[in-house]
Amino acid sequence: MSRKERDRITIMVGVKRQEVSQVQAAKLMGVSYRQAKRIWGRYRRQGDAGLVHRLRGRPSLRRKPPALRAQVLALADAERYADFGPTLLAEELAKEGKVVDHETVRRWLIAEGRRQVGRRRQKHRQWRERKPCFGEMVQLDGSHHDWFEGRGAPCVLMVMVDDATNRVGARFFEEETTRASYDVLESWVRRHGLPRSLYVDRDSIYRCESVGSVADQLAGKAPQTQFGRAMGQLGVNLILANSPQAKGRVERMNGVLQDRLVKALRLAGISEIEGANRYLDEEFLPALNRRFGRAAASLLDVHRAVPRGLNEVLSWEAERVVQRDWTVSCGGQWYQLDRQHEALSLAGRRVIVRTLRDRQVQLVYRGQKLKWRGLPGRVPRAKPAAVKLPRAVVPPAANHLWRRVGMGVGREYWRGVKASRRAARLGLRDSGRPPLRSGLPPGPGCLRSLQPTQNTKPRGHYLLSSNGDISKEF
Repeated sequence: MSRKERDRITIMVGVKRQEVSQVQAAKLMGVSYRQAKRIWGRYRRQGDAGLVHRLRGRPSLRRKPPALRAQVLALADAERYADFGPTLLAEELAKEGKVVDHETVRRWLIAEGRRQVGRRRQKHRQWRERKPCFGEMVQLDGSHHDWFEGRGAPCVLMVMVDDATNRVGARFFEEETTRASYDVLESWVRRHGLPRSLYVDRDSIYRCESVGSVADQLAGKAPQTQFGRAMGQLGVNLILANSPQAKGRVERMNGVLQDRLVKALRLAGISEIEGANRYLDEEFLPALNRRFGRAAASLLDVHRAVPRGLNEVLSWEAERVVQRDWTVSCGGQWYQLDRQHEALSLAGRRVIVRTLRDRQVQLVYRGQKLKWRGLPGRVPRAKPAAVKLPRAVVPPAANHLWRRVGMGVGREYWRGVKASRRAARLGLRDSGRPPLRSGLPPGPGCLRSLQPTQNTKPRGHYLLSSNGDISKEF
């Protein structure tokens, strides 16, 4: 019984005991007097069961037909929709004329034991309000996934999501590289304009891990990647996220695409990058933006116009020094500057070697493009070959100095020399006492009694030689 029905039992018991009138009972139950009399009559005839709602246990009049439920569950078991979630499955069923709410599909799957309900551990996050204007901040990320489910080569989907409107732009590439970031950004700029800021992760494409040069450190300049340098020239604020949750809009969109786009590519029979990009631009992304897009808080579009020389900015630049012969070396290639730039006195100066995405090379000095021609390459200066004379290995003679002093005898000789020196150090002290029990040689004072006395008192330290004689060491 519900709480409402249990409260009515208490009130009906009071009416039965004549502690409460039916008029007061109607006010307590919040019903009219006539309805209170009907409730009292059912209670007298059936007891507590008379207060239970009459529709309890009966099927709803709004329920779906059992045949439709069986069809939906059968489709959920089919191989085509085996990994579809309740929401996506409900949308696909609507295309086939079977209109069922996604929550109804979810309850059916849970009742059949085909879907588990679980909760994830949560970590506290600080909520951030959406940007009010379209183009104020765009989030960029690369999504690595088996997009073709083994039917094609592995690839990555570069995804851009506007923070204010959830508008999505995406393209497939073979790898997540600087060029892929350039291309997907250019497609967004050509369609909507240049955004004010980009929110990216701390990948090496966007953040430089190396240490800057001494000149840059003295000038207070932080080292930049090629992408960061390009964004600085375009005036786009590059924001590095400290965690995946910080740029949660593009991360959640990656999850949506990994679910919906994979199945859409499977149903369309697409298994290569070019066809997938055409499908994205023509069918999938327009429908996705209509489905998940939202209106911005402000009607102002803050995208800037497409800048001039966008293709030259989205490139690779390297600084090189012009040699005395007016040549520049970069990437293993040599470039000869033209004579018409003689007035610039370029020898010893630094120029920019710019490589465009179509592999064209430009040499730039202070914003001016230089004319050059390619050189086949320089022959490295030959180093003088070292002359190696043959050396004959002759062992030392028997009367060689090394053999006479023991240098050429080997390891055993030096072990004996060290042992004799160690014994000599232990016998240096002249204590005049008898030999110790440890077996050390006696001091010279004890040995003097064994030798004939002399008129002169010997001085210095005495050692006991191997033949028992006393030798004096000065």
